[in-house]
Amino acid sequence: MQKEIERRLTRTEAAAFLTERGYRVAYATLNKYATVGGGPVFESFGRRPLYKPTDLLAWVASKTTPPRRHTSEQV
Repeated sequence: MQKEIERRLTRTEAAAFLTERGYRVAYATLNKYATVGGGPVFESFGRRPLYKPTDLLAWVASKTTPPRRHTSEQV
């Protein structure tokens, strides 16, 4: 039985994927994080970075706080 391969997204598609889900992230932001660190994990195919949607959502989840009732509530 062959394992189904998750579709990979280009950096432009990754930015659009996150933005469509309410996490506004620019192409340039992903580009910078790929250089300095702190962004979602990616694979390279030649010179092209490719992102898995599940990795993008995991990265967003790691950066998002739990629900709060007010800004001074401890996280």
